[in-house]
Amino acid sequence: MHDILDLLRLSVRPFIIQERLILMSNSSLMILIAGPYRSGTGDDPVLMEKNLRVLESVALPLYRAGHIPLIGEWIALPLLREAGSSCPGDAIYDEILYPIANRLLGRCDAVLRLPGASKGADEDVRLAKQRGLPVFEKLADVPGCV
Repeated sequence: MHDILDLLRLSVRPFIIQERLILMSNSSLMILIAGPYRSGTGDDPVLMEKNLRVLESVALPLYRAGHIPLIGEWIALPLLREAGSSCPGDAIYDEILYPIANRLLGRCDAVLRLPGASKGADEDVRLAKQRGLPVFEKLADVPGCV
């Protein structure tokens, strides 16, 4: 018969983040992918789409590792279109784009911060840390990802 520690070892795996032990369950994590979207684009839609593709490039590996990847723009962009946003930075854009990430963080288990300057992604990281969520800086740091 297994003792309680053996059962725990079978059902959770330890993971160390920022010098503290976090027990990650074997169930999937909902992970917000954060990185540059609008930053450095001069609001050029082609460059913004390119940045979105970079964010999306890690979604499939996260999914295949058993996690649920989320990108705020996946939810925000249809809302912006429906609300009538005419350009990045207009009042509707400001009402929706960054607040949606904040709402998503309330449902997420972790953040994967991709490289690149981004005030929005930096804010996601700040809020995640404030809420005690793990913040991964490389895909390889995410449990189950290589």
